[in-house]
Amino acid sequence: MCIRDRVSTQSTGLTSCAMSRPEHIAPPELFYSGNEARKYSTSSRIRNIQGQMTERAIELLNFPDESSRFILDIGCGSGLSGQGLSEAGHHWVGFDISTAMLEIAIENEVEGDVFLHDAGQGFRFRPGTFDGAISISAIQWLCNAETSNANPYRRLMAFFGVSCTPIMR
Repeated sequence: MCIRDRVSTQSTGLTSCAMSRPEHIAPPELFYSGNEARKYSTSSRIRNIQGQMTERAIELLNFPDESSRFILDIGCGSGLSGQGLSEAGHHWVGFDISTAMLEIAIENEVEGDVFLHDAGQGFRFRPGTFDGAISISAIQWLCNAETSNANPYRRLMAFFGVSCTPIMR
């Protein structure tokens, strides 16, 4: 642990190193609460990175034409990636584990629908519900094991075991 560059996060009361990855500090629902969620969502650097990553994710979906699609945004946070989806002409639904991040999305009046959910619990949508799915900066959080019953292997299996079903036809 880094002692010299310790930074106390007011929103969680947790202490971390200035260069530590957030997923090494606390679970997402704690790390992205209050001030941390607002800082993340308003950072021009983060907004730029999220925008670029979303553009690339849309390219990787490799849709055969430019028509509007219905996309699932896994770990949508404050809706930064959803904004990119909307700007590209797509409709989307997103979920996130952080209430504070979702409150910012609602406050910013994102065009997609958002709801609270932990991707590590899996999710159930009917086959063919979505034309595609993206996840920008969220999957790494599935490896967190903050409690004795939070098994990263089971969380990953719950996610990947059902993640393709809603986009299969």
